[in-house]
Amino acid sequence: MREPDRSCRNDASGDAAVAAPTSPRRRRRMDWLMVLVLMFMYFGIYLIHPFQRFVGSDMITHLKCPLITVTVPFWTVPLYAVVLPIGIFVLVYMRRRDAYDLHDAILGILFSVLVTGVLTETTKNAVGWPRPDFFWRCFPDGNEVYDRLGNVVCHGKKSFVLDGYKSFPSGHASWSFAGLGFLSLYLSGKLKVFEHGGGHVAKLLLVLLPLLIAYIVGIFMVNDYMHHPQDVFFGSLMGLLVAKLVYLQFFPSPHYHRDDFVPTPVQSRTIVQTSDIPVQSRTIVQPSDIPAIAPVGRPMDIEAPAPLESRGL
Repeated sequence: MREPDRSCRNDASGDAAVAAPTSPRRRRRMDWLMVLVLMFMYFGIYLIHPFQRFVGSDMITHLKCPLITVTVPFWTVPLYAVVLPIGIFVLVYMRRRDAYDLHDAILGILFSVLVTGVLTETTKNAVGWPRPDFFWRCFPDGNEVYDRLGNVVCHGKKSFVLDGYKSFPSGHASWSFAGLGFLSLYLSGKLKVFEHGGGHVAKLLLVLLPLLIAYIVGIFMVNDYMHHPQDVFFGSLMGLLVAKLVYLQFFPSPHYHRDDFVPTPVQSRTIVQTSDIPVQSRTIVQPSDIPAIAPVGRPMDIEAPAPLESRGL
């Protein structure tokens, strides 16, 4: 798709453009470059060993939950939190044929999950809070060993033990709410759930469905003794907050009032989600395109009032 020429020309002198804004194509290249930077940051932080918090004998008694198989493996999280929403974005594109909307939706959800992933891994490594099943990770044979300060001396598999220090916050919950939360906001805008007089309960339930899936994943993490309840709560809150901020960077708020919303340059091309006009027939009217309105009829002659003396007063 060829980009329109938005450069500012000096018509009087024919000189080069002055004060030309950043082209949309260059801006998109910078956005995708930031996606790559966030990906490298995430994997780099993931490889860093977490802080090994002091775990004494009194604390270890609360970390003896059994080791069980995780109901939702982490490799499935990108599938339902990223790939599934992108598939829905493609279906919306096939119906509306808005390439800008598809581009911003894909870029937005990638930003949402990657920013959340960087924040989650950074917090995990900095806090180093043990998981509920830390005892069996540290002492797989059940024999407890402590140093002279009372801290645990683990003799389990090193990578398994280090992962046991990454309980807070829950990565499953943060990733799930970052991706599915973004999808929920996207659907609420497209379906006009919060528009006065246009919303339906069925639309609201459809929008809440992605959040319900993320909520269930968080419950599984607690039931599988992988996380404490506060880990899931904080991770869910982090994912939702990032999803909301990133969504507003690319799309207008799904519950704004039409009369008082002024879109930003980026949001102006995605305002299609609240418009009933087809994309092909929509045109942008410039102020210079509006013809001047000529006066109609003759001007009215208003006679000034007579002086007071002439009225006999």
